[in-house]
Amino acid sequence: MLADLAGRDVVTFDLFGDLDVRASRVVTAGGLSALVDAAIAEPAGSVVYGASFENHPALVARLAERHTLLGNPPDTLRAVRDPARLAAVVPDFPRTSLTASVDRSRRWLRKPLRGGGGTRVRNWRGGALPAGTYLQERIDGLPCSAAAVADGVDAVVLGVTEQLVGRREFGVRGYRWCGNITPPRLEPEALLLQARAICSRVAGAFALRGLFGVDFIWDGRRACTLEVNPRPTASLELFTGVDPFDAHLRGCAGELPRVEASSGTAGKAILFATEDVTIGDSERWLAQGVRDVPHPGERISAGHPICTVLTTAADPLAALEEQAARLLEVPAHA
Repeated sequence: MLADLAGRDVVTFDLFGDLDVRASRVVTAGGLSALVDAAIAEPAGSVVYGASFENHPALVARLAERHTLLGNPPDTLRAVRDPARLAAVVPDFPRTSLTASVDRSRRWLRKPLRGGGGTRVRNWRGGALPAGTYLQERIDGLPCSAAAVADGVDAVVLGVTEQLVGRREFGVRGYRWCGNITPPRLEPEALLLQARAICSRVAGAFALRGLFGVDFIWDGRRACTLEVNPRPTASLELFTGVDPFDAHLRGCAGELPRVEASSGTAGKAILFATEDVTIGDSERWLAQGVRDVPHPGERISAGHPICTVLTTAADPLAALEEQAARLLEVPAHA
C-alpha cells in the first residue's frame, strides 16, 4: 500500500480486500487477469503494479494500453526475468540450465521460470524437467535481498534484509518465503556494499525505472544474485529515511532520490495456514498492529497466507516468533 502510506488518493485493485486495506476505493477480483479487466474499465490515469505482474508482461501490456505505467514496461520484464540474460550481467550468478543435462555431482534446485516467494522451488535429484522450469545450482549461505530504486541508468539502495525462508513457526517449509528482517545477521555492511554495486549494474543493463528488488545468497564474502523483482517489493515498509512511493515516482521520472541510511532493527513475517481454517474475530487483530487482516468468517486453505506481523524490536526474529505464537494460540476457527 505504498500510495496509501504516502497519503495519496488511490483506487486499489486487490485479490483479497483485507480489513486494513485503506484507499479511496477498493476493487477486488479473482485473479490477475480479472484485476486488469477492472483496472482498464477505469478512466485513464497512472498505475503501479505489484507482485506477480513481473511474470505476466502481457497483462502489463494491457494495462499500458489504458494507463500510464509507473514502473517497468513489458519488454524490460521479459529481459530481466530471463535467467540467461541476468547471468550475463551480474557476477557470481549460480549455474543454470534449461535442460536436465547438468553435472550431477553438484546440488540443484528446480525452479519455475514464472515464480515468486519460493513457491514450487524443489530440490532436484534427477528426472525430466517439467515445462516452464529450469535448474539452478544450490548455493549455501544466508538468503538476503536488497530494495532499490532506479532511474533507467543507475540505482540507489534503500536497504538490505535477511529473508525468512521455510520457517515452520510461520507455517511454511522448504524454500517458501515468509518475511524479512533488517539488518541481516551476517556482515550487513559488507553485503550492503556489494548490493549497491549489483543493483547499479542491473539498473543500467536493463534500464530499470522505479522500485525494484534483488535476491541474493550471502556467504559472508560474496553475494550470489538469484533473481530480480522489477517492481515494488514486500520489504519496503522496514526502511526509514525515504518515502518509498515518492522514490518510485522520482525513479520513474528519471531522477534518483536522496536516501538517508536506514537505522534501527525491523522485521515482518507472513503467517500461513497449516490446515484449512475459518477465521474468527479477526477485528481484534487491527488493534494489535497486525496487517493484511482477513475478514471474520473468511475461509483460508492450507498453505495460504493468514496475516502479516511486524516489529521494531532489538531482536526482530524472536519478536516475530513470539507474535506468531500468540496469534495462533487461539484457533482461527474459534
